[in-house]
Amino acid sequence: MSAIPMRDRRAERREATRAEILEAARHLMREHGVAGLSLRDLGQKVGMRAQSLYSYFDSKEAIYDALFGQGCREYLELRRSLPRTGDARADFRAGTRQFVDFCLQDPARYQLLFQRTIPGFEPSPESYAPSVEGLEITRQELVEAGGTDPRDLDLFTAIVTGLIDQQVSNDPRGDRWYRLLDDALDMYFAHIDARKKGRNR
Repeated sequence: MSAIPMRDRRAERREATRAEILEAARHLMREHGVAGLSLRDLGQKVGMRAQSLYSYFDSKEAIYDALFGQGCREYLELRRSLPRTGDARADFRAGTRQFVDFCLQDPARYQLLFQRTIPGFEPSPESYAPSVEGLEITRQELVEAGGTDPRDLDLFTAIVTGLIDQQVSNDPRGDRWYRLLDDALDMYFAHIDARKKGRNR
């Protein structure tokens, strides 16, 4: 008979409490802003003293780091799930819209992942790794779509995050800048194509 592995119920309870703390922190960040996260408010929300949170996270920065890693993993999982059609540019456009939708779905998460809203905070290598992988997927798909110059990725991220920033800052409940995404990508690829034609002359 094979031995049945014993459950570590204490570890399970601890992990469940950590998950509850992180979910409460996400809720508070949506309500008060990323930099407005308070350990006192967080403790009250999960029914414990603020100092008791240190039994689960070493510091507030550790909570931010866990949320950063969680958000990056969520996006990477979503990015990997996007089906490919074989049309490189259509696939790239679909991936771009998926990214924009992900960012606009939770502006607080977007600010944590892609803006430096917390002075001095740097994610750990472990939490940052999924972000690097997600960007590499974007880079590879951009190359397949014709963006082979290293500057193309920088220009792309500047355009897309610019639209997201405008949407989040100036029309959070609307779609004023979101509606410009297709036009922005049209101009972006027209620039790439025109540059290539210029080189071929």
